[in-house]
Amino acid sequence: MSGSNPDPEDDKITGLEPGGGVPPGETPPGEASTAGPQGHDEQGPMKGAQVLWMAGIAVVVLLSLLYFIGYIVGFLD
Repeated sequence: MSGSNPDPEDDKITGLEPGGGVPPGETPPGEASTAGPQGHDEQGPMKGAQVLWMAGIAVVVLLSLLYFIGYIVGFLD
């Protein structure tokens, strides 16, 4: 038993192909939702902060290398 379409307006929508597909060119263009202000600065961290992080990482890597080289050589038994 099949019922009738509960929304008869679906049959009168323009731009729809049989089966509900949309032909090329019928879709609206994408909206520019990021054109307005975002409410925060987009500048990123200061240059000094980047240098400090890189220096800190370099110090940790250097100390780790020295520890493992010392352990291999026999200074840290």
